[in-house]
Amino acid sequence: MSLAKLSAALTGEVAALEQEGRAKAAERVITGYLPPKDGRGPRYRLEGSDRDYIRMNSNSYLSLSFHPALLEAADEASRAFGAGPGAVRFIDGTFAPHVELEASVARFVGRPAARVFNSAYTTMLGLAITLSGPDTHWIGDALNHNCIIRAMRIANVPSAQRAIYKHNDTADLERHLAGVPDGVGRVVMIFDGIFSMRGDFAPLTDIAAVVARHEGRFRDGVVTVMDDSHGVAAYGATGRGTEEHCGSRVDIFIGTLGKAFGVNGGFVAGSHELIEAVRQKADTYIYTNPLGAADCAAAVKAVSLADGAEGRERLAALAARTRQFRDGLQALGYESIPGPHPVVPLLVRDTEKTRALVRRLFDHGVLAVGLTFPVVPRGDETIRFQVNAAHTAQDIDDVLNFLGRSS
Repeated sequence: MSLAKLSAALTGEVAALEQEGRAKAAERVITGYLPPKDGRGPRYRLEGSDRDYIRMNSNSYLSLSFHPALLEAADEASRAFGAGPGAVRFIDGTFAPHVELEASVARFVGRPAARVFNSAYTTMLGLAITLSGPDTHWIGDALNHNCIIRAMRIANVPSAQRAIYKHNDTADLERHLAGVPDGVGRVVMIFDGIFSMRGDFAPLTDIAAVVARHEGRFRDGVVTVMDDSHGVAAYGATGRGTEEHCGSRVDIFIGTLGKAFGVNGGFVAGSHELIEAVRQKADTYIYTNPLGAADCAAAVKAVSLADGAEGRERLAALAARTRQFRDGLQALGYESIPGPHPVVPLLVRDTEKTRALVRRLFDHGVLAVGLTFPVVPRGDETIRFQVNAAHTAQDIDDVLNFLGRSS
């Protein structure tokens, strides 16, 4: 047997992705971390380079990954429980840190119960399997994350039982809800809290008003599901994300531990009945190993920090640096999308100019992500910057000064 024929075919498929502009660039390898000093935040070393880089493309919004308390908690848990769980959750793979983390997450997002998965992506897939049935209708935002799109497919939702409304357009949402046929038993209305390519947020209050007008038409009502992976612990007065910013709530909350909390894993939070159904029905929970005890213990500490005085300080620093960067882009005449979140898009609106500016940023020691067609529509070519709490005022000024020279 040989992979020669398959390898040739796969090479052609990858070449097609490159021609379409969808292929991923070669992965850079981080080889070192340099802690903050002399008024500047952390820097990173890359394989093949002898310079230091500032990361303006990291999801670690509260900059907790290197916090000594997290590292100590992970070390203690791994020594107490081992490096891996050794089994799935229902076959004695549940350890005390799993239970403690689930209780911590539920408290943080204000829900009766929660269940942790090994990623937010697998959380979303598992929830879709749990909620889908022969008379379930799904409605989602046009700019939903890939995990939501893929979740509908994995849950085998027929095209006739799903609809997509225009991004953040509640009038279009209302039109689609009104069009759901009589006799449908359950409607799942699903969206991102923060849309990760744009940094804008779902209008929860307006969504809730639309949903309320249709709630009584269906046996199980209209269930709102929000993936606030980029929002939770990253913005809002106390870090509760999009719900806190909008002053409105959803029925089911999905989030990640791998962004603002700085660790790893995902979670779903809601009623006790929902969480038990997830435990019984979600394939991506039942049939795969969970987080290790070290990840859970570090996450428990991260949630505790985010919910305390130090978390508030980091959140305030993050908000200040975000305002500094957004205001600086505006002063330089760059176009962005307004919002309070530390995802800050710079709209270049040209593929080659976007790629050229990303290259110049890299040469200047700045890591940022360029988004071009077909990732974004033609004319919406963007550089996505992500501000972290460990960025200093000097860091932001340095990046803005370079962008000013490049404008």
